[in-house]
Amino acid sequence: MRKLMMGVALAGVAAAAVNAAPVAQGEPNSPEQKPAFAGQARAPEAKTNVAFTVETVVEGLSKPWGVDFLGDGRVLITEKTGALRVIGRDGKLSGPVPGVPKVDARDQGGLLDVGVKGDTVCLTYAEPRDAGKNSTAAYCATPSKTGTFSMAGGKVIFRQEPAWSSTKHFGSRLVFARDGNLFITTGERSVPDARVFSQDLNYGFGKVIRVTMDGKPVASNPWAKAGGGRAQIWSYGHRNLQSAALDASGNLWTVEHGPKGGDELNKPAAGKNYGWPVITYGEEYSGKPVGEGITAKAGLEQPVYYWDPVIGPSGMTFYSGNAFPAWKGSAFIGGLVTKGLVRLSIKGDKVVGEERIDLGARIRDVIEGPDGFLYVLTDADDGKLLRLKPKK
Repeated sequence: MRKLMMGVALAGVAAAAVNAAPVAQGEPNSPEQKPAFAGQARAPEAKTNVAFTVETVVEGLSKPWGVDFLGDGRVLITEKTGALRVIGRDGKLSGPVPGVPKVDARDQGGLLDVGVKGDTVCLTYAEPRDAGKNSTAAYCATPSKTGTFSMAGGKVIFRQEPAWSSTKHFGSRLVFARDGNLFITTGERSVPDARVFSQDLNYGFGKVIRVTMDGKPVASNPWAKAGGGRAQIWSYGHRNLQSAALDASGNLWTVEHGPKGGDELNKPAAGKNYGWPVITYGEEYSGKPVGEGITAKAGLEQPVYYWDPVIGPSGMTFYSGNAFPAWKGSAFIGGLVTKGLVRLSIKGDKVVGEERIDLGARIRDVIEGPDGFLYVLTDADDGKLLRLKPKK
C-alpha cells in the first residue's frame, strides 16, 4: 500500500523497562472494590519506548469498524454505516462492495467486523429483524478472484436469537481458530430486561459462539448435544465483547466493555460462566451498584485482568512480527477511551505489565499486517487506517 501522509515519531529506546508503579490512569470509580488476586488490575507500567512513525494509509472512512487483509495484500475495511471497502495494492480506496447484507446502522449497530479465512470473507453486523428489532448476525461469502469484488451469493451462518429492541451492545468480533472453526462474540444488548439473559443458555446474549465455517455447532462444544442455540455456545456471562484474538499458542482471549469501571480481559474456557451481570467490577453509569454490587461468587469466573477506569476496548491482536522486536508476544488492544493502544505483557495467564501508546484518536480496531507493521482504525465520521512502522 502507498504511504499517503507521515505522522509524528515517538522517540525512545527499544529495551523494555518494568516499573513498580502502574500507568497513569486516574482514580478508580469503585475504590471499595479490591482485586481478587495480585496483578488482576493496575499491573506495573512496562515502557518499551519503541520509536515509530505513524502513516495514514487511507482517510475519509465513514465510522470504520473492522479491518483484515486478503491473501493478495489488498485490505478490507467495514464502515459502520453499511459499506465494505477495498484498499487496492495501489493504495486506492474502492467504492462500496456489492452484495453486503442490509444492516441496522442506528447507534452502536451497523456493519461491524470483517475476517478473512483463505478464500472466504465473513462479516458481522446488526441485522434488522421484524417489528424494529435487530440482532447480531454473521455472513460469509467467497468473492470471485476475477472481475468485480462482490459479497453476493453468501449465506448467514449465525443469527443471534432472539431479536431484541435495542440499538446497543452487539459484540461482533470474528476469530478464526486453528482447528478451522470460528469464534463469534456477542453483546447482551445493554438494556436491563435483556442483559440478564447473558446468564441464560437459551439466549444468544453475552456469549462467545463457536461454529464451523458453514455455521454448524462444533461437535466438541460444551452443550453440543443439547441442540438448538445452546449447541453453539462456548462460554457465557459476558457483557459486550468487542476485542478478541488468538495468542501464539492458539488460545482465545477476549476483552469486553464493562460498566463504569469494569472492562475485563478474559481467556474464555469451554462451558465457563464469566459472571455478568451477577458479578462485575465497576458500577452502573448512574453510580449505583450493578445488581448486588458483588465482584465474586462461587461458580463464576474471575477476569484475568480488569480496568477501572475503563479503556473502552475494541479490537485486539497478539503481535508476532519482527518489525518491533520489543513488542513480540504482546497483546495490543484498541482504546476508544484512552485514544490509543493498550499493550499488555502476559506471562502464562497473568498480566505482568501494561503500556499505554497515545495515538490521539479513538481506536476501533488493531491488526498486524503481513509486513509485520501494526495497522489501526480510528473511530470517527472521517476515519483513517493508520500504519505504525519502526522509526529508522
